[in-house]
Amino acid sequence: MLKYIIQRIIAAFCTFVVVVVVVFFVLHFMPGEILDLSPKIDRSVRELIMAKYHLNEPLIVQFGYTMRDYLRLDFGYSLKVRPGVPVMNVVLERLPVTIQLNYFSAIVILPFGMIFGILMAVKKDTIFDHISSTIVILLISVPSFVLAALMQYILGFKLEWFPLILEAEPHLTWTKFYSMIMPILALSFGGIASIARTLRAEMAEVLTMDFMMLAKAKGLTYRQTLLRHALRNSCVPLASTFLYLFLGVLSSSLVIEQIFGVPGLSKTMMAAINGHDHWLTMGIVIFYCFIGLFMAILADLSYGVVDPRIRMGGKKDE
Repeated sequence: MLKYIIQRIIAAFCTFVVVVVVVFFVLHFMPGEILDLSPKIDRSVRELIMAKYHLNEPLIVQFGYTMRDYLRLDFGYSLKVRPGVPVMNVVLERLPVTIQLNYFSAIVILPFGMIFGILMAVKKDTIFDHISSTIVILLISVPSFVLAALMQYILGFKLEWFPLILEAEPHLTWTKFYSMIMPILALSFGGIASIARTLRAEMAEVLTMDFMMLAKAKGLTYRQTLLRHALRNSCVPLASTFLYLFLGVLSSSLVIEQIFGVPGLSKTMMAAINGHDHWLTMGIVIFYCFIGLFMAILADLSYGVVDPRIRMGGKKDE
């Protein structure tokens, strides 16, 4: 297991380096200047920026200095979106709203997905199962931003049940949470459908296995066999599925935040890309890349945690 963990960490680090290289050169090859001729930037400040980031040097040399700064946990400063503010500070300021949105979405996805998955498996081949399966396929097929636009138009504009955009309050209050309901639902529907479909398929197969009949023969009730045996064995692939779904929610929130005017990392990253604020853009991309790789490692290791019979990285004859 330890050998497998080390291998995954090395692979994740190599992936991280490749992402940094690609993002760095793509941003620098984009049309436009990093330092324009705006009169807001004083000449002395411009010279300091040129010296710090070695903008007079060849691009490969700039990349080398950038990697050196990253190894020192120096992610630079925002030049245009938040002039003079360290990139890390900008990310930490915008991060709480994004975390809140994704956190509440994850809380909604797991229990509702499991409830619908269990009901669909128990009521397999019934009208409830057919209707639920159709809705699940529909929710998986339709992108989250389409659902968000429909909800914003119908629930927000036509029916006026929810605010169209997020309330601009610094702390989490009931008013702010109420305004977050639509973006939370827009992020959750696809995850709920994926969890329900996976759990339904796994549990429907487990319910037909011999050990389930043995459990009933021992005198266990239907609920006991369902929760102690069927659900536990069905959750082996569910752990990694949920972690990968969280990555999908995190990436989808980039679009959902734009639709509902959420002042999170998405809005800041779009402003940084449009304003050629390369160091701020790279800082946000690096944050998402780090979270994604970390969750991917957890997803791979979750198999051994959920099912102790699984041993990764061992010999074939063990």
